[in-house]
Amino acid sequence: MTFLYNFFIRLYQGAIYVTSVFGNPKAKLWIQGRKNLFSQLQDQLQANTKRIWIHAASLGEFEQGRPLIEKIREQHPQYHILLTFFSPSGYEIRKNYAGANYISYLPLDTPSNARRFIDLINPEIVLFIKYEFWFNYLSELKKRNIPVYLCSAIFRENQLFFKSWGTWYRRMLNFFTHFFVQTENSKKLLGSIGFSNVTVTGDTRFDRVYSIASQAKEINEVKAFVGNFSCFIAGSTWEPDEDLLIRYINESQTPLKYIIAPHEIYSIHIERLEKLIRKNVVRFSTWKQNMAGDYDVLIIDNIGMLASLYQYGKVAYIGGGFGKGIHNVLEAATFGLPVLFGPNHLKFQEAIDLINEGGAFPVHNYNNLKDKLDEIYGNPSCLEIAGKKAAGFVKRNIGATEKIMMEIWH
Repeated sequence: MTFLYNFFIRLYQGAIYVTSVFGNPKAKLWIQGRKNLFSQLQDQLQANTKRIWIHAASLGEFEQGRPLIEKIREQHPQYHILLTFFSPSGYEIRKNYAGANYISYLPLDTPSNARRFIDLINPEIVLFIKYEFWFNYLSELKKRNIPVYLCSAIFRENQLFFKSWGTWYRRMLNFFTHFFVQTENSKKLLGSIGFSNVTVTGDTRFDRVYSIASQAKEINEVKAFVGNFSCFIAGSTWEPDEDLLIRYINESQTPLKYIIAPHEIYSIHIERLEKLIRKNVVRFSTWKQNMAGDYDVLIIDNIGMLASLYQYGKVAYIGGGFGKGIHNVLEAATFGLPVLFGPNHLKFQEAIDLINEGGAFPVHNYNNLKDKLDEIYGNPSCLEIAGKKAAGFVKRNIGATEKIMMEIWH
């Protein structure tokens, strides 16, 4: 199995190179970001420093790990923090993040890369966020007795670790020093295959979004655009989400302002929205405050603003639920917004819990979306109650960061 794993790692690398040749922008960034990685990192690393290595697959996992990074800097400033990403969508957006001393792509998980990388960075502690399982890195860390913690993890019965034939995958779990999991069910699943080094801490994303809400800065342009209207915010949307939203915007008679923050902000994608929406549309990059009365829909054509946008909304729609899975629902919920999203949310415990709380509503088609929005906007008490439930849900679940910190540095 180890041979097959390493073979498929190389196969994956080959596929990335092929797609980059055909113009895939993410594939190109993935390759370019790893050129001369070792020599560049060696030039940056300061000698005679203690280091903690924190790895996040992409942007969402970074936001999950960010409270830990900031708490480590606050409580243990003697450590230098190395932050690595696997995906360009994480690295390219956060490569200038001031909270880490060094930021890098993760080299491909080959045996030689793992040895060379760990020789170079020589970490005292390693934190992997949520679900990163790289066999060669984990194996090498275990050989060197470097403690590795999996933080804000969540496990499900259908994962390979819990299959009768999943012995090799379970072997990877032996490489971890401790698991900090989101749910009691995750703890039970790990216990069923013999792991007791597990603590239920919850999800560090609650700490992150609660912090964002408490420190949110005003965005004057958005505040002026919304004015005295009720605002509907759609965040991290993809085309299947937008097909429903565009129809609602075009047909709805409810006097609303709309903000759409697409997941992809390429010009061709923005132009598609502008073409299909029949109400007055403007991009954030071109909008001026004295134009506020002339436009109904504001399209956010930048990255990094979304989490603060929700303070101007009354209801939010979170994209991804008609594709691989929904994006971060907690960013909107913490501001007291009822949240809607598509059907592919079952792998996201916070979404399931928020539905059960009455602060979120799944939609499966346009009629679901229209009926729910008409119900919410047509009943102020419904809007208020759902919003309070959403905000209360976030507030009750903060504290995972402190629990993890206490366990590691007890």
